[in-house]
Amino acid sequence: MDKTQNESISLKGNPVSRGIAAGRVFWYEPFVPDIKECHIEAAGTEAALRKYEEAVAAARKELQDVYESLKEEDEHRAGIFLAHMEILEDEMLDEEIRSAIGESLSEPGWAAERVYSNYAKLLGEMEDELIRERAADIMDVKNRLLRCFQGVPQRNLSRLPGAVIVAAHDLLPSDTATIDRENVLAIVTEAGGATSHSAILAKGFGIPALLGIKGLKDALGREEAATAACEVPGEMRAATAVGNVLDEAGAGVAVVDALDGVLIVNPDKDTREHYFKRLGKWEEEQRLTREFLRREPLTKDGVRIEIGQNIGSAAREALAASGYTDFVGLFRTEFLFMEKESMPTEEEQFVAYCKVLKAYGGRPVTVRTLDIGGDKTLPYLEQEKEENPFLGNRALRLCFENPCLFKTQLRALYRASVHGKLQIMLPMVGGMDDILRAKQIIGDVKNELAAEGIAISQDVKVGIMIEIPSIALLADVVAKEVDFASIGTNDLCQYLLAADRMNPAVASYYQSYHPALYRLIGYVADEFQKAGKPLCVCGELGGDRLTVPVLVGLGLRKLSMGGSSVCEVKRVLSKMTVARMEELAAKVKACKTDQEVRDLCEKYMENTLGND
Repeated sequence: MDKTQNESISLKGNPVSRGIAAGRVFWYEPFVPDIKECHIEAAGTEAALRKYEEAVAAARKELQDVYESLKEEDEHRAGIFLAHMEILEDEMLDEEIRSAIGESLSEPGWAAERVYSNYAKLLGEMEDELIRERAADIMDVKNRLLRCFQGVPQRNLSRLPGAVIVAAHDLLPSDTATIDRENVLAIVTEAGGATSHSAILAKGFGIPALLGIKGLKDALGREEAATAACEVPGEMRAATAVGNVLDEAGAGVAVVDALDGVLIVNPDKDTREHYFKRLGKWEEEQRLTREFLRREPLTKDGVRIEIGQNIGSAAREALAASGYTDFVGLFRTEFLFMEKESMPTEEEQFVAYCKVLKAYGGRPVTVRTLDIGGDKTLPYLEQEKEENPFLGNRALRLCFENPCLFKTQLRALYRASVHGKLQIMLPMVGGMDDILRAKQIIGDVKNELAAEGIAISQDVKVGIMIEIPSIALLADVVAKEVDFASIGTNDLCQYLLAADRMNPAVASYYQSYHPALYRLIGYVADEFQKAGKPLCVCGELGGDRLTVPVLVGLGLRKLSMGGSSVCEVKRVLSKMTVARMEELAAKVKACKTDQEVRDLCEKYMENTLGND
């Protein structure tokens, strides 16, 4: 890119975590090994194997040290390094490397480079996005091992030189796990998708983030200039000080607009003035929103809406919202299975479930049984390749085919039930046959535990996810058979509109504001209300500021969401009466297009929050 050093450049990116930030840019360049093909003499194999073993031992010690430093603070982040230790000690990888050294006479570094890269390439070519992302873990371990070969010290983001925008080609799992969160204004990368470690980190901690920015490094200029520009005083994190950055010209200053998906490098005067005002408005908006964190979730006319949290692990940080939410609306147990190289035991699952139940101290915790398939797979569970896995053998269907797996999870859940208020939710239910079959297995598990003299709660509620249109249209019958239900709007939307939500080619057809979706949700809400059974929304729409008033207007009184959405949802609820939300819901159901619904909701939101 031909440009002058101070030229203003605007680049588009994927806003995976909302927000606005301005500041100096710190370009992070991790250790990149430069290994070329090299061979050894047959007489040198013993020494070469010893060198390999020493490097493995050094890498293992580093991983163990980081794990020990993180495990008390955040089990989830610490778990990344446990997974890396398992990769480092993988018998197949180790055997191939030793064979390359002893039989092919490859130099140890070249042997490790070739074996690890081949495995990473294999994973990177998989259709499943989550599996592709795991290639990053393989490369991360490879780089650590090769760095240990060369005796190069660790390089990471655990200590940043002040408050900065962290920029990189991509952030490896170990980078995100050890990052100095206090000094990260925003994250921008050339690579990375919605399921990458960078995206997960940013969403979890409310850090504005733009990923997938083409030409990022070139736009930032010379690496040394970008790195030198990071020497920023710590007080710059304050809104006024960040605003002062926008008064400055010169290389190294950037604006991250993770609302509209734009990165502006070296903004000109007009752009700086525009974002100075916009940043101030965003900070004020966030300040007003944060005031609602511990407030009771009431509508303007005093109707209480129960607010729950969606979680993916039992880590301390995942449970941080337990102090200001009413329940866990969705515990995604598949992450307990995906983070391990082998099936978690009944005892391991029991410990995780107990931890969440105890954290919520008598408030409901809804645990979704294993939802594997579609965009999620397990390395140790053999699954046939399917043309369309989202419509294939997944979730409850897969559990029916693997009764041992299903029963082990149910045993752990019922054993844990005495430590709190457990609710079990079945995913991917297509009809009454699924419900009756699952309840039969649940009955068998309860009888087994009773026969073994193991105490369980007699008040465990059993419900379903409503995410297939067929079961939604049977809501009048289903409501009489289950204790509760929760609407998974992500899958319900894709199945209703026949648009794979993971396929970029049909992204425009996945319309979460489509009026047909709200008509269907309205029907389900009416039937569950008639039956006097609880109904919740736990999909993305449950935490969407635009759709929350519509859902309440349709009759929903329970919403579950990511912890970072709680404040904003409480604030929105407090500004509208139920009657006004019912008026909006009726208009939404009368709309004809996705865009018409979106425009209507934005108009209502502008009129509502504009009066603050």
